[in-house]
Amino acid sequence: MAAAEDDLSTMSDRLPPIPPENWTDAQQRFAREIIEGPRGALISPFIPLLRSPELMSHAQRMGEYLRYRSALGLRLSELAILIVARHWSQDVEWAIHEPIARREGISAETVEAFSLRRKPLNLPEDEAVVYEFCLQLNESKKVEDCTWNQAVHMFGEQGAVDLVGINGYYTLLAMVMNAAQTPPPPTSVAPLPAVPEIPT
Repeated sequence: MAAAEDDLSTMSDRLPPIPPENWTDAQQRFAREIIEGPRGALISPFIPLLRSPELMSHAQRMGEYLRYRSALGLRLSELAILIVARHWSQDVEWAIHEPIARREGISAETVEAFSLRRKPLNLPEDEAVVYEFCLQLNESKKVEDCTWNQAVHMFGEQGAVDLVGINGYYTLLAMVMNAAQTPPPPTSVAPLPAVPEIPT
């Protein structure tokens, strides 16, 4: 079974938290950037990345922009993050971002459809464009002309590029946490169900 399809909560964490007293100087310096930034803590994705502190630092700066200041705004960014989390069956990303997406206005019906790999119904126009863009990029490894043009018309070229960036950044985090078998944080959010890869 592929790692992305396994239940990470039942597997051994390969890169668990390192006690702060054991951090190297580089780990201390770059961890402090995250702790003192908008995240306020060294959250799950950065625990395995701490083993490569400079990579962690570059990744967190990219993520800080894409999560908090992208041209798409928070609601659409969170929608895209959920699509990536579902594509990679990444329970940590899902547990963190599912409640944020709901808070920002993504409907419960849309969240449930994503969790089951189903196409959501009655999406607002901007969410429908983000959905098609992310689905094509993740499943087909490209974006069709019509979808690209819709995204540029609606969000501008910066928004389209930021949307690619969100997909790429959260794919990186999903790969890291799936490889490290990072467990999801304590949460009331249900783990993603095991369902077929391709939405219908």
